Amino acid sequence: MKTELITNVSHDIKTPLTSIINYSDLICREECENENIKEYAEVLHNQSERMKRLLDDLVEASKASSGNIDIMLAECDARVMISQISGEYYQRLADAGLDLICTSPDDEIKIMADGRRLWRVFDNLMNNARKYALPGTRVYVSLEEVGGRAVFSFRNISRDPIAIKSDELSERFVRGDASRNTEGNGLGLSIAKSLAELQGGSFDVTVDGDLFKVTVSFATIK
Repeated sequence: MKTELITNVSHDIKTPLTSIINYSDLICREECENENIKEYAEVLHNQSERMKRLLDDLVEASKASSGNIDIMLAECDARVMISQISGEYYQRLADAGLDLICTSPDDEIKIMADGRRLWRVFDNLMNNARKYALPGTRVYVSLEEVGGRAVFSFRNISRDPIAIKSDELSERFVRGDASRNTEGNGLGLSIAKSLAELQGGSFDVTVDGDLFKVTVSFATIK
């Protein structure tokens, strides 16, 4: 019932929000001599887009935490995900002043997972690194087989002090930094954890000083 309520309310909010986004975009495109009006329109457009992302994440977090989401498990090679992460995020992290280091074994590592949902897990983790890692440092992503499990490891140095316990970081609306001056909403890790566990995987967050580490693992298959 909670999931249905959140979905319905979010849908009702999206209807006027879509109009706000569209009209603010039209205002931004209009020729106007008053620079203040252009600035106000851009702020309005950016903030309404941010609210739309929050609504989308809220619905997904609610569905994922309640298990009300379709999971289609299939055999896949875990190494493909590492290659995809490298291809998708190398330049994005470089633009943020970060160096991405990806490592994986030569031999095939097969797991049962929903490729689309698993990518959502990793996409959230990489976006988290892009937003919160200390510029000028490295982001490490690795894959190895340990004790019959495919273990994905994500490590980075946090830009800000992590003022919260490791086991609380993946709760909904919880952020590791004390400030609220970034675009995050505290839902990314919660969504990633729920989606990983719905696929039969494990999701663990570790904090050691400024070192932030997430380990995602799945049982391997032959």
